[in-house]
Amino acid sequence: MCTVLSVCIVLWGCTSSSPRFGSGKKEPVSPKERGSSPRFSSREVEEETREDDKPLEKKEVEKIASGERDFRREKNDAIAPLDRSKMMREISKFMGVPYQHGGASSKGIDCSAYSMIVYKNAVGRDLPRSAHLQFSQGKVIAFEDLKFGDLIFFNTTGESASHVGIYLGDDLFAHASVSLGVTISSLQSSYYKKRYEGARRVIG
Repeated sequence: MCTVLSVCIVLWGCTSSSPRFGSGKKEPVSPKERGSSPRFSSREVEEETREDDKPLEKKEVEKIASGERDFRREKNDAIAPLDRSKMMREISKFMGVPYQHGGASSKGIDCSAYSMIVYKNAVGRDLPRSAHLQFSQGKVIAFEDLKFGDLIFFNTTGESASHVGIYLGDDLFAHASVSLGVTISSLQSSYYKKRYEGARRVIG
């Protein structure tokens, strides 16, 4: 049954993990939260819990999601014709939603569905369903040239571009994590820093 954007989608997502929205404290993952994906690995959760040394606190995540936090402003910071306010509204809609492999709704969502839906609703841009295919889209962007709205990719499973997030600025990104659902994380954490693979600009 088609439940998102009135379009049937292939249940082909991604796996990863991150700090829990609403708290920097790590919590156990239930089968319901992580979905029924055969690709789910407890190793990912264990590594993230051990290596993510820069989790955001609840107040900081809420401030970012609400648009109240000020980011460093650079020339042409947002990608034209990307509307920062509109995209932030779409990004914030799913904050706290649990991860579900193949999920694409407010009941459960995976990383590639999250980026796909945000882009579709914010700018009308259609992205492929999987993180791996999204990695093949747009223009390759160097880490030092990242701007708000760029897609950023990680190897969290041993497979290239197995996880995707949306760059916000100040080394922060929004994404749907396997263990903790949709949240905001830091690229400077040990976990994400060493698994970072690259970025793509699909707008502008």
